[in-house]
Amino acid sequence: MDTGLLEVEDLHTHFLLKKKVVRAVNGVSFSVRRGEILGIAGESGAGKSVACLSILRLVPHPGRIVRGSIRLTGQDLLAKSDRQMRELRGQTVSMVFEDPLNSLDPAFTVGDLIGEALVLHKSLSRSEARTKARELLRLVGIPDPERRLDNYPHELSGGMQQRVMIAIALSCDPALLIADNPTTALDVTIQIQILDLVKQLRDSLGMGVLWITHDLGVVAKLCDRVVIMYAGEVMEQGDVYSVLKHPRHPYTRRLIDALPKLGRPEQRLMPIEGRPPDPANLPEGCPFAPRCHRAQPECGSTAVPLVEGADGHAVRCLFPEA
Repeated sequence: MDTGLLEVEDLHTHFLLKKKVVRAVNGVSFSVRRGEILGIAGESGAGKSVACLSILRLVPHPGRIVRGSIRLTGQDLLAKSDRQMRELRGQTVSMVFEDPLNSLDPAFTVGDLIGEALVLHKSLSRSEARTKARELLRLVGIPDPERRLDNYPHELSGGMQQRVMIAIALSCDPALLIADNPTTALDVTIQIQILDLVKQLRDSLGMGVLWITHDLGVVAKLCDRVVIMYAGEVMEQGDVYSVLKHPRHPYTRRLIDALPKLGRPEQRLMPIEGRPPDPANLPEGCPFAPRCHRAQPECGSTAVPLVEGADGHAVRCLFPEA
């Protein structure tokens, strides 16, 4: 498995407001290999989506990448001009967003929405783009693709809308697919279909996938490796089995404990007490220390490094679980 697809090193993305600086992403590093699905998980506000928007150079104003390195297929994305980034988006890297109905222009048919990227990036004619769009709809499992090409987004179910979004993202054969909570609004049956589809496409196309989620069940079913984020930092990362079966960071452990247990309805859920810290006023030490059951006095005052073990399982904790 090639290790050279995506390399993010010491990424800092801040939102520069009038009276404060919001450190949404605060020194994040991770990589995605070709043919691999990497999950980024954590609570809302952990910085997951901002980290991925940083890769695409689509951080909304007043956000700004202040430090770090982002390399995709060996190219330095932070050195690219806006025009060069527009050429890369859709071709080398594509993104599927959380809400397909708000992402698909209601004034255009499915065929036009998919064909637009093909005409723009692949210089296909309209008829060639339609033929390719039909093939893409068939690839993502939409029945009767010829008829669906002339449908508008509102005429499709939520699951079909998300499949259209995936078809658009795949239209120019990207090396990397970024998916931001794409199954959140779907029912469980459709979620499973989408997850199976992504795994099939990964296997057949050999692309890398970066999957953002707050659902550890999705991570367990879909991903090869996982990065656990909290307050803009990586708390723990490694292969999915190692991190979910033997979590070493107290935050990861509490996330797992908060999940309902199948077949044990009498067992009470264990919520994580407290709230995440204000990203404009982060503590000096571990940002999870005020909510951590294992915290010691030094946790709140000492900067904690991310330490990687021989097995590739890395944890940012002064007192990790055994």
